[in-house]
Amino acid sequence: MKNLRDVIGIDVSKSTIDATLYHSKLHSVFANDEHGYMGLITWVDGQLESGSYFFCFENTGNYSLKLSLFLSSKGLPYVEESPMRIKRSTGLTREKTDKLDSYMIARFGWMYREELVFSEIRSKEFQELGRLLALRDQLVRDRSGLKSTLKEQKHLLSSPSTDTCCKTLRRCIDHLDRQVSRIEKKMQELMKTNDLLYNNYRLLRSVKGVGLILSCQLLYHTGNFNKFENWRKFSSYCGIAPFEYSSGSSIKRRKQSHYIGDRKMKTLLSMAAVSAIQSDQELKLYYHRKLEEGKHKMIALNNVRNKILARSFAVIKRGTPFVNIAATNY
Repeated sequence: MKNLRDVIGIDVSKSTIDATLYHSKLHSVFANDEHGYMGLITWVDGQLESGSYFFCFENTGNYSLKLSLFLSSKGLPYVEESPMRIKRSTGLTREKTDKLDSYMIARFGWMYREELVFSEIRSKEFQELGRLLALRDQLVRDRSGLKSTLKEQKHLLSSPSTDTCCKTLRRCIDHLDRQVSRIEKKMQELMKTNDLLYNNYRLLRSVKGVGLILSCQLLYHTGNFNKFENWRKFSSYCGIAPFEYSSGSSIKRRKQSHYIGDRKMKTLLSMAAVSAIQSDQELKLYYHRKLEEGKHKMIALNNVRNKILARSFAVIKRGTPFVNIAATNY
C-alpha cells in the first residue's frame, strides 16, 4: 500500500453508505445498492486519480457483503476490517454520527496502511457454508426457546387450553428438528463439492470431540486453514489463549484468557472439550492431571480446548488422520 495516496472510509448501514476521503475530508452519502455503488465510484474518480486509493469499511455482515462483492467484481482494492479493531483505534470520542464514523474509518485505514492487507471475497462454497451455519444457529436458538416454553407449560396442565399449547409447541419443535437436520445434511453435501475442503473435513472428524458443526466452523473461520499460521494464533482469535497481566512490582496476576474473542467458537470448543474428556482416555488423564496439580477445573478445561485445537491444526498440516497412540496401548 506504499504507492496509495488516499483512503476512502465507508460507514455501512442497512440502506445507505457514508463515504469520506481522508485527506480532503470530502463526504457524500449513497444508497446501499449497486446503483449507489456506481455513484460512489464515479464520485471518487472525480476527486482522486485512478489506482491511487483504496476503500476501508467495517465488516457488518450482510450489509457490507454486497459492497465487498461489488468492489471485488470491479477489481478495486478494499479492506474489510473488524469493527472492534477500528473502534479501539479511534480513542476518546464524544460524538457519533455516520459522517464522523466514516471519517474515523478512513483515519484508521491511513494510519495502519502499512500493516493492513487487502481483503478478498470468500469463495462461493464458504459463503454458502457461512449462511448455513448462521441459519442453523438461529434455528437452534429458536428451538431452545420453544423447549423452555414447553417446559413451563407442562406445569399448567390443569388448564384446559394447556394441552393444546403443548401439542402445538411439540409440533413446532419437531419441525425445527427436521429443518436443522436438513441444514446439517446440506452442509455435509457442500463439503463434498470441493476436494480440498472435504479432505480437511474428514481429517478434522478424526479428532476426538470434533463433530460436524465444530469442523465446519473451524474450516469457515480459518479459511480452510489458510488464514492462521498456527493453532496458537487461532486460539488467541477464539479467546482461549492465556496472556500475562503484570506491571512493575505491584500488579502481577496469573495468566488468563482475554475476554475479547469469538464467543461461538469458544462455546463450541468447550462442548468439544467436555465430550473429549469423556471419550478420549488420553485427554481424560490430561484433564485430571491438571486438576491434581491444583488448577481450577475451568483452567484445566481450557487446556483441553487448546489441545483439541493443536490436534486439529496438526492433522491438517500432516495430511493424515489423528491416531490416538495412548488408546492403542490399552
